[in-house]
Amino acid sequence: MDDIDRMLIGLLQEDATRSYAMLGKAVGLSSGAAHERVRKLRERGVIRRMTIEVDQAALGRTVTSYVMVDGGSWMGDSAAELAVIPEIEEAHVIAGPASVLLKIRTPGTRELQDVLRRVFQVDGVTGTRTIVVLETFFERTLK
Repeated sequence: MDDIDRMLIGLLQEDATRSYAMLGKAVGLSSGAAHERVRKLRERGVIRRMTIEVDQAALGRTVTSYVMVDGGSWMGDSAAELAVIPEIEEAHVIAGPASVLLKIRTPGTRELQDVLRRVFQVDGVTGTRTIVVLETFFERTLK
């Protein structure tokens, strides 16, 4: 991966709808050469998917919370059970004071409480500790 690949990734992170002609012009390549580089980045798994960024508040998901999940056993096999809960945006197996860390977005605290009930139904979950976000300064993906 060279500087041109890094620039292409940065441009796509800013706006994944840019045409290959626009990408190529921005990095000094033809549209065909830009397309080929992006194709190779996809093949190598550097670019996993092209997506959009959504304003969660505009969708009514105004409460962001982080939940540390305690488990009575290894929780690394719980991904499939957690993935069916749509309000969970991220799930990470962690080292530290808990087994799993979840990022959850809900319309309100009542809905958050419902999500926590569903988390408790996951095999092995013995407890949770929830942190509710009051204000988000920024969220970003590093380039």
